[in-house]
Amino acid sequence: MVMPDGSDAAVDAADGAPEAAPPVVSFDRSPDAYRHWKLHTDGPVAWLELDVDEGGGLVPGYELKLNSYDLGVDIELYDAVQRLRFEHPQVRAVVLTSAKEKVFCAGANIRMLAASPHHWKVNFCKFTNETRTGMEDASAHSGLTFIAAVNGSCAGGGYELALACDRILLVDDNSSTVALPEVPLLGVLPGTGGLTRLTDKRRVRKDLADLFATRSDGVRGKTAVDWRLVDEVVPRRDFRAIVEQRAQEAARRSTRRPGTAGIELTPLRRTTTRDGITYPHVSAAYDRSLSVVDITVSGPTDAAPDAAALHAQGAEGWLLAVTRALDDLILRLRTNEVELGTWVLRTAGDPALVLAHEQAVLAAAAEGDWLAHEIVHYFKRTLKRLDATSRSLVACIEPGSCFAGPLLELALACDRQYMLDGPPPDDPDSAERAALTLSDANFGSCPMANGLTRLQSRFYGSDDHLDWLGRAAGAPLSAPQARELGLVTDAPDDLDWEDEIRLVLESRAALSPDALTGMEANHRFVGPETIETKILGRLAAWQNWIFVRPNASGPEGALRRYGTGRKAVYDRKRV
Repeated sequence: MVMPDGSDAAVDAADGAPEAAPPVVSFDRSPDAYRHWKLHTDGPVAWLELDVDEGGGLVPGYELKLNSYDLGVDIELYDAVQRLRFEHPQVRAVVLTSAKEKVFCAGANIRMLAASPHHWKVNFCKFTNETRTGMEDASAHSGLTFIAAVNGSCAGGGYELALACDRILLVDDNSSTVALPEVPLLGVLPGTGGLTRLTDKRRVRKDLADLFATRSDGVRGKTAVDWRLVDEVVPRRDFRAIVEQRAQEAARRSTRRPGTAGIELTPLRRTTTRDGITYPHVSAAYDRSLSVVDITVSGPTDAAPDAAALHAQGAEGWLLAVTRALDDLILRLRTNEVELGTWVLRTAGDPALVLAHEQAVLAAAAEGDWLAHEIVHYFKRTLKRLDATSRSLVACIEPGSCFAGPLLELALACDRQYMLDGPPPDDPDSAERAALTLSDANFGSCPMANGLTRLQSRFYGSDDHLDWLGRAAGAPLSAPQARELGLVTDAPDDLDWEDEIRLVLESRAALSPDALTGMEANHRFVGPETIETKILGRLAAWQNWIFVRPNASGPEGALRRYGTGRKAVYDRKRV
């Protein structure tokens, strides 16, 4: 069997089962077509009930028993959280619970993990991590309180889902437990931030965290409260009433900005071919010979909207439309085009209009407009997704570009930036020159996972230089100026431009993708470490490595032998 990446499918020597071939994945979902979640709102409280369709796996070959989940389940969760932020501004508290009796969630489906190619497992964990940090972002910035109503057994990724919430209520019925059994049962780590959130978020004592993460039976009742694993245990007979009471209390405390009518997140308009993807404001063209994706973001063509027009435009407003397209494109490329290892980012349009749209949205957000506030944070989260993407990112700043303000953040997110110093190579007589412009968007509204702006990360510890950049904000900067300010890697002239970019892309394609991924991740996240960088960086890196070790994924590894009745055989060497 040949996988989509051209490799032979790995076969478990113990059971002869081939790895499942990943499908072409779409991230389009809507509540009326959910297979695994039920979403309904009741005034200021929303209920998200997990009711996984056992036969609804994204890939054939496994059943989603006990509310276990795969990528398809989590795509729906991501969609639901997005809709709560944009379509339901009246909601202040969200209850996550299970629609099944005596089971909350058994976590990621083990058969799915055991049968999946390595890149599929890693992308799956990354997306679930981003979805859960997105929930925490909604808590921190949108006034949404998430309450996990754990009404039954809760293990692995199920408990990690609860950990992403602000409060955890566990049913007290002498049988329901919370557990992180990955280390003792599967030979891997909790893949969605469980270890980090235990100690850094819930302040579980590290020796108790060690004990908890190495016992497969979990913890229940008063002990779970004493260890800070949950906030409250509630008798089953009172469970629903107490959960409703806690949700109403949280809604009354909410700081969410007032909003009466949401906007509909209408289906994306997208054309997909073997050679690329096109949206109204974003396009991507593939060069498979160089393993390159050429991405172009187009600036607005209309005047900047006021707050009323922003609401009237809804999902079609330029900045929100661009953000949704970029978000979708990043996810599709990461999941479906794993061999296109270098992304070249370009822009096209009028930088003055980009800055006008930015200022309109930021001004409305500063005046308390909930929609403008959500757009800013969605753009921030999409840039974070780009930061965490395992691809080489190169920005090309050319005449006709509009790398200004929020679109300049795209260039600053790249590993390298090249700016043409001269006319377009195909029009040497043109007077048009490349420029870039700093704005408010580059100085605080779009922080990275490390809590710093991309400028602070680029010039870490150089506060005087950042002050210099602040004084340069608002004015277009030429290629020589941008190079002097350290905003670009190089500024070749028009005679060298095409050869220079070609050599950059060819040399990148010649390097080890694994080494590049490790190098880029280390360079991108400088400075302080946060819960988010630990989860998406340190923990993800360890899990990535553990996934390919024979102790987990080999024929006699724990992940492969789980549920067979045979013990895993471990290589006892510590490495």
